[in-house]
Amino acid sequence: MRLRNLIIVTVIVPLFLVLMVFSLVAIKSLEDNVRSKLETEVQTISRAIGTSLGYALTRESPESLQETLQSAFSYNRIYGAYVFDIKGNEIHGLGLGEALYEASELQAVVEEGEMRSDYREEDGWTYFSTLMPLQSPDGNTLGVLQVNRLNTGIENYTGFLSQVALVAFGIGAAGIVLGIWWMFRRHIERPLSRLLEVMERVARGERRQRATIRGLDEFRRLGLALNHMLDALAEKDADIEARQRREIELERRLRKSRKLAELGVLAAGVAHEVGTPLTVIEGQAQRLERRAGIGDDERRRLGRIRGEVQRIVEIVRQLMDLGRQHSVDKARLALDDLVHDARQLVEADLEARDIRLEPVLPDPPLMLLANGQQLVQVLTNLLRNATQAEGVRRIRLAARRRDDSLCLTIEDDGCGIPEADRTRVFDPFFTTKPVGQGSGLGLSMVHRIINDHGGSIGAFDSALGGAGFEIVLPLEDTTP
Repeated sequence: MRLRNLIIVTVIVPLFLVLMVFSLVAIKSLEDNVRSKLETEVQTISRAIGTSLGYALTRESPESLQETLQSAFSYNRIYGAYVFDIKGNEIHGLGLGEALYEASELQAVVEEGEMRSDYREEDGWTYFSTLMPLQSPDGNTLGVLQVNRLNTGIENYTGFLSQVALVAFGIGAAGIVLGIWWMFRRHIERPLSRLLEVMERVARGERRQRATIRGLDEFRRLGLALNHMLDALAEKDADIEARQRREIELERRLRKSRKLAELGVLAAGVAHEVGTPLTVIEGQAQRLERRAGIGDDERRRLGRIRGEVQRIVEIVRQLMDLGRQHSVDKARLALDDLVHDARQLVEADLEARDIRLEPVLPDPPLMLLANGQQLVQVLTNLLRNATQAEGVRRIRLAARRRDDSLCLTIEDDGCGIPEADRTRVFDPFFTTKPVGQGSGLGLSMVHRIINDHGGSIGAFDSALGGAGFEIVLPLEDTTP
């Protein structure tokens, strides 16, 4: 059962029933009191004229009898007065209601010698009639006096009043119930429905839903409390989500570190097994290159062999660096100085390809605790990769502070990184460059350096139209 119906059934309806019963009892009591008063008046009038009528009957004076009966009509609400002998025959009378009683009833009054009153009907009219024995001065009963009062006026009015009161009470009760229903619906049910709708939407996953603060003070406070609760839940959800992201990132870094460690072990084994053959190849190529009897073409081929050997050695060295645990020597450095050093190292590449570098750095310069040589290596590697991308004419390097971290982005307007390759760009040996132009270890090295600094790096689609890399580094030392 709905709340408003429960209130109406358990509170309003019983209250109205009690009020209606009390009202009916009050009206009935009023009617009885009025009727009793009027009956008393009729009996008093009968006694008042009874003595005079007894003397008139004793003297057998018709004139006195008529005058006395006429005097009864001087009282209000008397509509008939009759005198009967002891046998029930009419002696004299005036007004209405002559035949209300049988002769036997009149004779019974004579025999009993007591007054009798009763309601009688005649020709559709209702009378209140009083019969009183008329006695002589010596106590003999000479006849019977009948005084009639027509049942009109206040009796009918009280009956009508009862009906009107019931109708008015019914209309008033219906109006009050309707008013209560409307007020309940407008000021209680609708605000509750709005709050319930908000909670149902939140339960369905719409966590940004909030209650509208309006209505009565109680509902305003309830809405504020609900919004505060939802805000607290949202903060908890955001904290849990951030914690989950951090855990996922830590797990990803752990997997990456394990993979690099395994790669370092493999690289160490490869270096040990390949080192001696490479040394022999390098030595033999160098001896052949020194011979005077070979031509320039052979010497050029031998130089290429030695270059490829050095390339293999460098790749093995990089692999060993990737898998090795590194202790980072940090110092407090200005970001502007690191960017300046990296720019100088790639200045020749920028000028050769007519690429514009746009540094957007905060003022005053941000200070961070880091290894300057390694961060310059990171910036140089990312800038050089951007200069080697197809169609790049503009590179933007921007930095800003975010809470207690440095957020550094490097973006270009080139062709970008395909969605399928974005999660693999930091994997060892993954490269999109032609064979022989890249080892695929540069971004892996960048990832390792940033990870050693307690930061993170990710790739995204740049607003310039090409590739973008975001680096987040702590401004203070976070290593345990």
